[in-house]
Amino acid sequence: MKIEDKTLTNFNGREFKIHTYTLGDIGDLVTAKRPLAVVIPGGSFDHLSKREGEPVALAFNNRGFNSVVMDYNLVQDDGDIYPDAGLDVLATIKYYREHAADYQIDPEKIVTIGFSAGGHVASIANDFATSSKYQARYNFACQDVVPNKTILGYPLIDVNKIGFDVPDDEESMVPEDKYLQDSALSVTRETPATFIFHAWDDPVVLVTNTLEYAAALHAQSVPCEVHLFNRGGHGFSLARGDMVTKGREWQENPHAGHWFDLAQEWLTSEW
Repeated sequence: MKIEDKTLTNFNGREFKIHTYTLGDIGDLVTAKRPLAVVIPGGSFDHLSKREGEPVALAFNNRGFNSVVMDYNLVQDDGDIYPDAGLDVLATIKYYREHAADYQIDPEKIVTIGFSAGGHVASIANDFATSSKYQARYNFACQDVVPNKTILGYPLIDVNKIGFDVPDDEESMVPEDKYLQDSALSVTRETPATFIFHAWDDPVVLVTNTLEYAAALHAQSVPCEVHLFNRGGHGFSLARGDMVTKGREWQENPHAGHWFDLAQEWLTSEW
């Protein structure tokens, strides 16, 4: 495997970093080109969760994917979160489509995986990719930047559907545009097919986020698969025992951890 850190520039002229995990050539494979997993960690827009970054990328590597973890725009960075965070995703996809041969990837098998706040970024990016307004403003073509599929883990969809009050000093960071507040409002027939998983008892990002987004996908006849686990809380990532943080033993949850195998089965059935 080759691990590499790269700096890209998005469609707004902003630089951002990506961390790539590329499997080596292992001979005469039946399928020479690999799918690509673009991992978008959560972290409340003020940090990037390490538990939702490299371990997820490596888990996809183990299933034959090449993978990349994104460092998208955060609240402490220059400029607003949006449009840059969404444009970071699109620039990453465009880079890999243009360099598909270099990375031995199939440019028609690129999947974005967004967790929590990263789920908001992933779903907003899908809106940007399919929107004629953003295409004209930032001079990109949908077919160059849209992912083929999207996976959303306990995703923030509507910034108002959270289980706590936003501190007064952070109110100004909430986008004024209702379409940036709630990514379900922008779902169209061109939105990529989507797999969603969430815990019913999530106290941070309420499960109503997933219900709203799934309803929006259904209304537009976009293929979707949804798994709601009875317990899991928030931020369980791969839900493995080796990824439990101190004082949060509930993060080990083999039942909720089934999402990963289910997502692989879904991708196989879709592709």
